[in-house]
Amino acid sequence: MTEIDEVKKIKLEIEELKKKSKILAAKPAKKVIKKAKAKPAEKVIKKAKAKPAEKVIKKAKAKPAKKVIKKAKAKPAKKVIKKAEAKPVKPKKLTKKELAEEKRLAERTIEDELEEQLTESEIENFQIEKVDMERLTNKICDILAERESEGMFQSELWKKLKLSGRDGSRLSLKLERMGTITREKLLENDRWTYKLILKKTPISTHSIENAPCLVCTVEQKCSLDGEISPKTCQLIEDWVIAEYKKPSKVK
Repeated sequence: MTEIDEVKKIKLEIEELKKKSKILAAKPAKKVIKKAKAKPAEKVIKKAKAKPAEKVIKKAKAKPAKKVIKKAKAKPAKKVIKKAEAKPVKPKKLTKKELAEEKRLAERTIEDELEEQLTESEIENFQIEKVDMERLTNKICDILAERESEGMFQSELWKKLKLSGRDGSRLSLKLERMGTITREKLLENDRWTYKLILKKTPISTHSIENAPCLVCTVEQKCSLDGEISPKTCQLIEDWVIAEYKKPSKVK
C-alpha cells in the first residue's frame, strides 16, 4: 500500500469518528433533557401538590386545632374559675386607729368641716350681714328655753329662723364657744346632725338701752316714796309704751 492510500484511509477513519461523535453528542443530550423536563418534574409537582399538601392541610385543620380548642376551653378555664371561686380575697384587717378614722369620716357634718377650715377667732367673731346678732341670740335662747333639756335639732331651728344651713352651723359653733349652748351629736334619718340644748341665758342690755333713767338728770333725787319717783315718772311711762309698740322681729 502506498503512502497516498494510507492517507486516504486515515481521512476516512477520521470522518467516521466525527460522525460517531456527532451522533453521541446529539442523542444522549436530547434524552437527558426529555427525562429532566418530563418525568421527574411532573412527579415532583404531583407529589408536592397532591399528597403532601392534602395531608398537611388535613392535619392542621382537623386534629391539632380541635385538640387545642378543647384544651383551651375545657381544662384551663375550669381551673381558673375554681381557683377564683375557691379562694376569695380576704379583706384587710384595719387597726384601731384606721377604724376610728373611718368612723370619724362617716359621722362627718358641716360643722366638723367648718371647725377644720375656720380659726377660733373667725368662729367667735362670726356676723351675719344686716342682722342684729345680739337680738338673734336672744331669740334662739327663748326658743331653746321652751324645749328645756330636750333641746332642738339645729336644722329645725334654722328653718324656723329662716337661716341657711351654713350660717346656722357657724352660729351654733359661735354659741357653743360662748358657753350659751351645748351641741349633742345624733343620727337623724340616716344622717348625722346636732341637737342644740340651752346651757345658760346670756345677759342682755338691749331691753334697757333707751331707758330714761340711764341719762336722767335728777336720778339722785328719785325714790319710791319721794317727790320724784318711778311710780309717777312720765318719762318712764312714755318709754315703756314706745318699747311695747315696737315690732319684735329678727332682722
